[in-house]
Amino acid sequence: MTQDHRHKSGFDTRAIHAGYEPDPTTGAVIPPIYATSTYKQDGVGGLRGGYEYSRSANPTRTALEGVLAALEEGERGFAFASGLAAEDTILRALTKPGDHCIVPDDAYGGTFRLFEKVEKLWGLDNTPASIADLDAVRAAVHPGRTRIVWVETPTNPLLAIGDIEALASIAHEAGALLVVDNTFASPYLQQPIPLGADVVVHSTTKYVGGHSDVVGGAVVVRDLDLAEAIEFHQNAMGGVPGPFDCFLTHRGLKTLGVRMDRHCDNAERVVEFLSTHPKVSQVYYPGLPDHPGHEVAARQMARFGGMVSFRHADGEQAAVDACGRAEVFTLGESLGGVESLIEHPGRMTHMSVAGTELEVPADLIRLSVGIESIDDLLADLDRALG
Repeated sequence: MTQDHRHKSGFDTRAIHAGYEPDPTTGAVIPPIYATSTYKQDGVGGLRGGYEYSRSANPTRTALEGVLAALEEGERGFAFASGLAAEDTILRALTKPGDHCIVPDDAYGGTFRLFEKVEKLWGLDNTPASIADLDAVRAAVHPGRTRIVWVETPTNPLLAIGDIEALASIAHEAGALLVVDNTFASPYLQQPIPLGADVVVHSTTKYVGGHSDVVGGAVVVRDLDLAEAIEFHQNAMGGVPGPFDCFLTHRGLKTLGVRMDRHCDNAERVVEFLSTHPKVSQVYYPGLPDHPGHEVAARQMARFGGMVSFRHADGEQAAVDACGRAEVFTLGESLGGVESLIEHPGRMTHMSVAGTELEVPADLIRLSVGIESIDDLLADLDRALG
């Protein structure tokens, strides 16, 4: 599928066909797993298709990167060994020591750990700000030093919403780039680049892969200058996925649309159930009309996603106990797979932000609502909540 045609086709068509043409020798409709580290050269420097060494490029990875770019409507896509490898590559490629970034005050704990415990030692400063508060983001800008405004929308785990178009304007006025972590929404529900973002990052472990069987990350960029910087650092730093990981991730992408529709259907029913449950004091879901970011989410997302967070009315220990009683909801970290997961962020995914301004409520429970039969999910939550 050509680059021009890929943007004219529907999402599901692109997810299935973009980035790869059937193999000219065999007609294979699925990209083969090129389990090779190196490639025969036709004379010194005579590369076939540009392939010389699989850290630099691998045909299975090339196919995945092509479909990622097509779905996010970006210029180039890049695959990585994990979401954090993708994030680190962005920061090393697009900033330098002495620069400054704005980060969400409600962010994935691993992202904040990367900024605070790794990049800060390298000389990259950060300021947390509420991405839902445009004035707070403007106030966090360090004139002449801010190079990146980093956004999750929805955020992890409190599901705050950032206005991508408005945040892009703030970033660009400051001479900075807008980077959007699109993991929670997935490319099916939200495409930040047409809204003004410069870079999109994913943990493809989550909804993109979708089956909890592969760890990976992705970066998609708006223009070729950014692509050149990311490509150089991807090769120089080497945090790339192997061909089998690329194969699994690409396979997951082909069903992303149909899976996300079911995730959203089930999440909406779960939210309806939790909103009237006596053991629930607050529900976080951008699809609720009284959610502070509901109108923005309705404007920039196709639907509101499969992630739901809520607070237990009886406090921290009751929240921990409820997580332990769930049976259909599996107690575990990560999200976005076909199976439903339940976790206690304060003691699990967000333990690394304890004691900081990113600390989450102790009575918070986060759900990744899967695609099981909804009646089974509701009965399990009712049992877990007692």
